[in-house]
Amino acid sequence: MERQVTCERRTKETDIFVTLNLDGTGKTKIHTGIGFFDHMLDGMARHGLFDLTVHVDGDLHVDGHHSIEDTGIVLGQAILEAVGGKAGIKRYGYMVLPMDETLALAAVDLSGRPYFKYDAPFTSERIGEMDTELIREFFYAVSYSAKMNLHLKILDAGNNHHMAEALFKSFGKALDMAVTREPRIEGAWTTKGSL
Repeated sequence: MERQVTCERRTKETDIFVTLNLDGTGKTKIHTGIGFFDHMLDGMARHGLFDLTVHVDGDLHVDGHHSIEDTGIVLGQAILEAVGGKAGIKRYGYMVLPMDETLALAAVDLSGRPYFKYDAPFTSERIGEMDTELIREFFYAVSYSAKMNLHLKILDAGNNHHMAEALFKSFGKALDMAVTREPRIEGAWTTKGSL
């Protein structure tokens, strides 16, 4: 059974459309109006093997904050809806990912209890047209909308582009592990009985 969902969000600041297929092959169609953000979402989906469509019309005449944060909200909602009751999935995922001189760690628990921990010492205020501080805002929004425990950490810092790319790709791979079906279990993988 394919786990594919479509989510939308319309406000005075943004109009966002997201389609997510957790059982895809990494196909993407992404347009947010922010080139570097498109590149990061593409890398995340390709390395997580998710099919991902993202279309954003945002108030970029103000800045990129609303577009990036709201995309995180909608993507988190799509993840939450796609995993459903979490029956038969691994629930936990992690990845330590090298990107040239940088090294990033991502750890995910689809616990239903949102928590976000982030440590990424960017030295540049912007990469392309994207403020580096918005990377944190994006992942915070994803973690809380998806009700996931998410830890992201740069273990070895270096080039800012490499650090950002390592964070997005490691998250994609960690999430792929967490949503992978585990045929040896039935129901949600928890000692509580449900998540």
